[in-house]
Amino acid sequence: MQQQVQQLTEIRVAGFGGQGVIMAASVIGKATSIVDGQFATMTQNFGPEARGGACSAQVILSNTPVLYPYVTNPDVLVVMSQEAYNKFAPELKPGGIMLIEQELVRVHGLAKHVKVYGIPATRIAEECGKRMVLNIVMVGFFGAITQLISRESLRKAVEESVPAAFRELNQKAFELGYEYGAKHLKEGQLQTDELQEEVEVRE
Repeated sequence: MQQQVQQLTEIRVAGFGGQGVIMAASVIGKATSIVDGQFATMTQNFGPEARGGACSAQVILSNTPVLYPYVTNPDVLVVMSQEAYNKFAPELKPGGIMLIEQELVRVHGLAKHVKVYGIPATRIAEECGKRMVLNIVMVGFFGAITQLISRESLRKAVEESVPAAFRELNQKAFELGYEYGAKHLKEGQLQTDELQEEVEVRE
């Protein structure tokens, strides 16, 4: 019998305490493992979160059991704060994908081959009525851009991860993030220099 070839994707979600970094990573892992029946591991860093600094969670998605649960060079990096970008951007794998909260993160010093996509997740979350759902906006954006997990599986994982009273709000946040990402992907990648120009204009 031929041995199955492992298809493994390393993901890091990073930001500061209060942005729901751990929840975002958990939803991604749950969508893969519980909903899709594949394999996923998650590890997290609680220490800096208490101080309001950069915190992160690592997720590994695989079609076979994951033997080593720690991310070394992520294929996908989701960053929601400048400190998280400064700390974790150098780890991104060559040719990797970076998703940023574009109104909080200034991109600099990246190699040209890195694909960068930005979303004003906090602003979209505020338009939903709660700034706290920016992490679920980012999950939707992640789903649309990476296409690693189906929209349906991610939506179901969101539903199963939040209290019933906040389910509708989080579903809306997820859909808005996904739609923004789908439109973004169709129109083409937002390049690093364009992101830098946008930040300069705002400043």
